Amino acid sequence: MFSNEQLAKILLARKIIADQNALAEITTKAGTEKEALEKYVIDNKIVSEQTLYEGAADYFKIPFVNLKKQIIRQDILTLLPETTAQEHKIIAFDKDEEKIKVAALDPANLEILEFIRKKTNLEPEVHLATPSSIEDTLKQYRKDIKSELKVIEEDSEEKEKKGKKETEAGSELPIIKIIDTLLEQAFYENASDIHIEPAEKETSIRYRIDGILANVMTLPKNAHPALIARVKVLANLKVDEHRLPQDGRFKIIQKGNKISFRVSILPTLYGEKIVMRLLEEKPQVLSLEQIGFQPKSLELVKKNIKKPHGMILVTGPTGSGKTTTLYTILNLLNSPKVNISTIEDPIEYSIPHVNQSQVNPKIGYTFANGLRALLRQDPNIIMVGEIRDNETAEISIHAALTGHLVLSTLHTNDALTTLPRLLEMNVPSFLVASTTNLIIAQRLVRKICRDCIQSYYLDKDEIEQLKKQVNLEKIMAVLQAEKVVAESEKNFEKLLFYKGKGCNECGNTGYKGRTGIYETLSMTPELAKLITKGVPETELRAAAEQQEMLKIIEDGFIKAKNGLTTIEEVLRVSKE
Repeated sequence: MFSNEQLAKILLARKIIADQNALAEITTKAGTEKEALEKYVIDNKIVSEQTLYEGAADYFKIPFVNLKKQIIRQDILTLLPETTAQEHKIIAFDKDEEKIKVAALDPANLEILEFIRKKTNLEPEVHLATPSSIEDTLKQYRKDIKSELKVIEEDSEEKEKKGKKETEAGSELPIIKIIDTLLEQAFYENASDIHIEPAEKETSIRYRIDGILANVMTLPKNAHPALIARVKVLANLKVDEHRLPQDGRFKIIQKGNKISFRVSILPTLYGEKIVMRLLEEKPQVLSLEQIGFQPKSLELVKKNIKKPHGMILVTGPTGSGKTTTLYTILNLLNSPKVNISTIEDPIEYSIPHVNQSQVNPKIGYTFANGLRALLRQDPNIIMVGEIRDNETAEISIHAALTGHLVLSTLHTNDALTTLPRLLEMNVPSFLVASTTNLIIAQRLVRKICRDCIQSYYLDKDEIEQLKKQVNLEKIMAVLQAEKVVAESEKNFEKLLFYKGKGCNECGNTGYKGRTGIYETLSMTPELAKLITKGVPETELRAAAEQQEMLKIIEDGFIKAKNGLTTIEEVLRVSKE
């Protein structure tokens, strides 16, 4: 990463930024958001990473290399040890009899160049590369996970004959290597969960990547006790307990990143099943724009989080990104002027200067009890991980009524259904109407891989199938209203949509990463009156329609038309 001074010179010399005034304005904005100038200009699309580094290469008068287009032989890559490559962010990608070509982020690092010269007896020729391409290439150092697994497959019969105790099995070197490799691979694959599942004759291991489970490997059944024992040892759980569920946590440091694993063990018919959830200790702080809010929804959210009291509810099924949305809002609200307290189950990420507390039902510390305690802590803003019962709902509503801003989640299918759900929890209708500020419903969709994205037109059969599932006329009207397509457009057959072909970057799935699709329902005076009157849900829905609220599926089609995701993904997560 360049210093702000270096970057300023590059941006002006390459005319990426017009003049000193424009540079001063961007530098001020980056300082206000406490971001390095390089990160700010790339994140805000002032310049792409590749254009910036091509300009930097020209400025420093060294060649630029796009590593993503290079096929690097393993024997050349490994001329530099992985630890050296990781530490100095440098890659060997080509060589001849006299020179070795290396891609680096810091071309002035003379110490590492001298090390390469002595180690290889070749003259290093330095090229500049983008940080993302170097990070992607560093993954090639990883060994194929299946080669690690041969150790246990070959040794499993011998272990069974010896009849070693599980505690010993969980500490043996082959098992340690298997678990370490599993954890490392999951981190590099950006998996959110690891599933270790026993069957009658084998144990399967799956990763959840971008919300979809994928098989990683199958192990012989007699390896299962040792795998379970090793995870229990890491999570400090009872190794000899097989009949009861257990929960625990452990942490590892992987290439400078501190990763926390939340462990859940469940007895099943064929043995204990483990699910490990990966949580980065210092997750990237995202903005509301980055997690996928459209301009109208964004305006509603920003308006409502400025209110000093009331409730903001985020709804959706498990795994739909509700916690990420709440944490994003908390980061926006987080300042020395306010006291923010949370009650969660579990605490997924640590937020600086926020008082986070975790429920513990075993000792009677529930959401309701925790919430009562929080209210005695003089909070301005309260986050309740989930409203699960009548008691929690009632306390949350009263907290919102007595001058606190309350953030929480509920499990409902859309934004409007949240209102009847609160009424079902025996919360008086006038309290629901007077305290609810905003309801956000959401889902997560996989994003199209940028390395293999391609456009296509829907054929007649696909359009006919779509008509059976969604109101295409209304979708077209929304696309026109949001200026995604021209008003003259009438036919879906003439609209370009996008999908991923599948490549090495995305594991041939066509998808890489996820984004949210949302609907936001604001409490208007008209809606509040109807709730107080206790009208049926159909009338509430008609009133919500008057707000011209963008529905989840409509937001999804906007993102599909803009090339962020596919129509198939939108339909998969938003079936009504």
